Amino acid sequence: MVVEIQINNSSSAGARYLTWAPSPCRIRVTNPAGVPAPIVNLRISSTSAAGGGRVMVRERPTDAWANTILLHVPTNGTSVRFFTAGRFGSPSRNDRDVTIEARRGNTVVGSVRVMVRIRKNANALTSGERDRLVAAFAQLNNQGMGRFADFRDMHTAVSSSQAHGAKGFLPWHRAYLLDLERELQNIDASIALPYWRFDQPSPNIFTSQFFGVSDAMGTVSFSPTNPLQFWVTDGVPGINRRPFFNTANAPPGLRTEAQTIALGAVYPAFRTMEGNPHGSAHVSFGGVISSVPTAARDPLFFLLHCNVDRLWAKWQLQNGRFNPAVAASYDAAAAPIGHNLPDTMWPWNGVTGGTRPPTAPGGAMASSPCATAPGGQPQVQQMLDYHGSLNAASRMGFDYDDVAF
Repeated sequence: MVVEIQINNSSSAGARYLTWAPSPCRIRVTNPAGVPAPIVNLRISSTSAAGGGRVMVRERPTDAWANTILLHVPTNGTSVRFFTAGRFGSPSRNDRDVTIEARRGNTVVGSVRVMVRIRKNANALTSGERDRLVAAFAQLNNQGMGRFADFRDMHTAVSSSQAHGAKGFLPWHRAYLLDLERELQNIDASIALPYWRFDQPSPNIFTSQFFGVSDAMGTVSFSPTNPLQFWVTDGVPGINRRPFFNTANAPPGLRTEAQTIALGAVYPAFRTMEGNPHGSAHVSFGGVISSVPTAARDPLFFLLHCNVDRLWAKWQLQNGRFNPAVAASYDAAAAPIGHNLPDTMWPWNGVTGGTRPPTAPGGAMASSPCATAPGGQPQVQQMLDYHGSLNAASRMGFDYDDVAF
C-alpha cells in the first residue's frame, strides 16, 4: 500500500515548512494494495538528520504533543487530519532535514521531508544558513534591477507617516518584514529572516562573508565570494555604513531586552521602544541606515527590524497581548490613518493620494503556501496574532528561536 502525507493541507513542496505553531496535515491511502480491511492503522513519527530539526505530532487540536501517534485511516482514499509542529529549541539547519513517516507495522508506506523554519539570531547562523541568506538577498536585489527596489520604495521619507511616529509602527514593520521574507523564500524556501540582537555582541554579522566590514569612510567591503558585493540601490553601488562602536561588542546606550520588555504591560508604554532601543540601534551607525528616508538601502536594516519584531513578539507572549479586542494589546487613542486597528495598511492596500503616499509600490502582500494570513491587504489588527495563538487561521508562518509557545 501507499499513502500520501500533506503538510499545511497541501501537496505542494513549498508547503513543507513548519514553525512552533501547529500546522494542519492530512494523510490518505492512495494505493490500498495488500490491505483488504476498510481501515488501516498507521503510526506517524519522524526521523531527523544529524543536527536537524525535530517535530511533534498530535491527532486533534486539544491533544498533547507526542513523538508518535496512531491514526486509523480509511483505505478508500478519505483523508484523516493530524497536526505537526517544530519542537521548541530544535529548529532545522538545512532544508527538509526532518522526515515525517507513516508506518504500517514496521513498513514505511509513506513519507515527506519537512523543515522547521525559524527566525534565528543572525550571529549564530551556520555558514550554510548565512550563505543562503546573502545569496537570496543579492538575487532579490539583482544589482538594483530586482524586486528589492519595491521594498526600498516602501520605506522612504514620503511614506514615513505610514510606518513611524504612531502606534502602527510595530504592526507596519511586521508586515514589511513578512512580505520581504516571503519574497526571499520564493528564491530559497529554506530561508527565515534572522535578527540582529543589538543588545549583545554580534561579531559574526560584521564580517566580509556576511553583512560586510566598514572602513573609516563607511564603505562596506565583502569577500570575493559574497554576492552582496554587487549591491545597488537608488542607482548607487555599494553600502555605506559607519559603526560608531566596536562591532565585536554591542552598541552602547541601548536598552537591553529585559529593559525593553519591562517598559510596561500595556501597548502604549511598550511602543516607546521605537525611540530606544530601535532608534538608538539605527543611529549607532552613520551612513544610510541611520536615517528613515535611506535606512532600507542597507540590508542590515531588515535584521535590525527583525529584532524589533522579536522583542514585540516576546512582550506579547509574556503579557498575553495577541488579542486586538483586549485594550492593553494595542492603543485605543485615535491616530493617523494606517495606524488604527481596522485600518488597512499602505502600500499593500494599493491606496494612494490624500493622507496616503502618492504611490503604492510592491502590490499586495506576498502569499505563502504554508499560511493564508494575513491576506493580500492586511489590516493593523491582523498583525497581532501572528502565531495563531487565539485563532489558528491567523498563523503567518514565522516564529523566533527564543520565543517559546
